[in-house]
Formats: sequence, C-alpha cells, structure tokens
Amino acid sequence: MKLNDVKPAPGANQPRHRVGRGIGSGWGKTAGLGHKGQHARAGGYHKVGFEGGQMPLHRRLPKRGFKSLTRASVAEVRLSDLQDMKAGDIDLAALQAERVVPRDALAAKVIVSGELKRKITLKGVKASKGARAAIEAAGGRVEEPAAPKVEKKLPKKDKAKG
Repeated sequence: MKLNDVKPAPGANQPRHRVGRGIGSGWGKTAGLGHKGQHARAGGYHKVGFEGGQMPLHRRLPKRGFKSLTRASVAEVRLSDLQDMKAGDIDLAALQAERVVPRDALAAKVIVSGELKRKITLKGVKASKGARAAIEAAGGRVEEPAAPKVEKKLPKKDKAKG
C-alpha cells in the first residue's frame, strides 16, 4: 500500500446538499424549511432556550451551589511536599521558591496527605486540624497568619430637622 492508494471508505464522503436548486434535487422550492411559519422565514429564530414567552426552564429551576472566586488563589500543600522541602522555616515565599505552589498563589493550606518525619516551622500558612496535629507530633510548630481586623462601621444618625 502506498500513500497515493489511500482512499476514504465507500460512502464516507458524501456531497453537500445544494438546497433550492430545483424540484429534481429533492431540496427545491421550500429548501427543507417547510411551508410558512416562523422557521420558514429569514431571521425567524429566537435565542437558545426561548419557550415562546413561557418562563424558561433555566429560570424556573432554583439556583444551587456556590463558586468561590478565590478558590484558585489558595493552593493545597501536602505533608509529603513539606517532607521533601529543604527549608526548615516554611512560609508562602519558601513554598513558591521550591515550586510546591504556583507563583500566583495568594495563600496556601497544608492538608493531611503523606507523612512528615522532620521538624518544621510553618509561618503564615494555614493548616487543617489533622495537618497541624501531624506537624506538632513531628516536633514542629504552626504559626497561623493573623486574622485581618475588620472595623464595623456604625450607621450615621440623622439629626431631626426642626
């Protein structure tokens, strides 16, 4: 067999329909659009999901779920990743330097996956309860990032106009 002998299977390539080319073609007169009505006219289509004015399905069903906008910016770190790192004091910059988390990560969280057998200090990186227990069991410690202070603004009281 040679490349110039290769051909598609019989019936695989069919010529395209040329509509509106006379009665003998089988696609003449109405060109497959039928008689009258919205779908027979030029420009006679509604947007996807339009149900003739009835409340569409996507609006009849209740809203479900939640997609966090910050999910992609918080990277997961496994205990086994911390075991393989060279640094003893681990913060976000150290994780990014050793390419454990992506450079665009704004935060990181340590999860329980794998084993940790060496002493480390975790600074400014969140840890799950199990991960915290595993780090402390190995002789290390976790310094959680300080929670940001949120100032409550009291509503202004309007003085009565008199």
